[in-house]
Amino acid sequence: MAEYLSGFGVCDVMRRREFILAFGGVAAWHLATPAQAAKLPTIGFLGPLTQSAQSEWTAAFVQRMREHGWIDGRTIAIEYRWGEGRSGRLAEIAAELVRLKVDIIVTGGTAAVIAAKQATSVIPIVFGVAGDPVGTGLVASLARPGGNVTGLSNQSTDLAGKRLELLRDVVPGLRRLAIMANVSSPIGVLETGEVQAAAGKLGIEAVSLEIRRMEDIAPAIEALRGHADALFVVTDPLMNTNRILINTLALGARLPSMHAGRDYVEAGGLMSYGPNFADLFRRAADYVDKILRGAKPADLPVEQPTKFDLVVNMKIAKALGLELSPTLLARADQVIE
Repeated sequence: MAEYLSGFGVCDVMRRREFILAFGGVAAWHLATPAQAAKLPTIGFLGPLTQSAQSEWTAAFVQRMREHGWIDGRTIAIEYRWGEGRSGRLAEIAAELVRLKVDIIVTGGTAAVIAAKQATSVIPIVFGVAGDPVGTGLVASLARPGGNVTGLSNQSTDLAGKRLELLRDVVPGLRRLAIMANVSSPIGVLETGEVQAAAGKLGIEAVSLEIRRMEDIAPAIEALRGHADALFVVTDPLMNTNRILINTLALGARLPSMHAGRDYVEAGGLMSYGPNFADLFRRAADYVDKILRGAKPADLPVEQPTKFDLVVNMKIAKALGLELSPTLLARADQVIE
């Protein structure tokens, strides 16, 4: 009997020990979950504009990441930060993402990419869009970026001549062109030069408006009354944030306007021609996927846009008394009635 009781006691102790170990394992699993989540590969998304302004771009990026198996909150973590069109915030945000020790920084726009590059030479940086990556010193070359930066160029300087030709087709007798650019923006200076060169080849006189802040916009456009036939707007966060103001004033001054993106035309501009930015950010996810799987930014060539959009605003054309040709309307990817 004593031997039986002794055996029973040993079994009971063993069962109790197994229970404690099992319970402890469950507790440890629950305690480990936050730590595991914190160890997920983290992407710092530095948006130069606002969350709503870039919602289409981020949606395309996130969807493509999901297709690669990277799901926010499950297999990766995404930290979003927004510059809200203020260039001064970009350096602060970039520094914050570096302090967070993110694994990759995703951004777009020349000023934002420069801010990220100045903040770190170690963390990989992928840009969904940049005006002239070589000309602004972001990469050594398109084929061999070098360093920690790569992504997609929107060819803004290369497309300046094409935009000007389209504008000339729409505005009969275009002789005097005003170029509105943020002179504090590296891409603004480069693209302004390209537009001036293209205007010279077409026999068009071009004058540049030196814009540094929002308060410069209204007096600059007011001074154009009777002195310009059209307005060419160089895209950057400052211009994007104030696109409604720019287009309202341009319409009041009877100035047809040319832009790089459809959001400007949806905000009252006459027309735009340029890469599809949502598609560029979708393709940026392919870079991020490769880097997360071990590729180095220096070895990933900068790619060019493959999808371009021509958008025209018929309401603005009618308000300006312009007749758009059936050929142009047939070519347009979107006509806003």
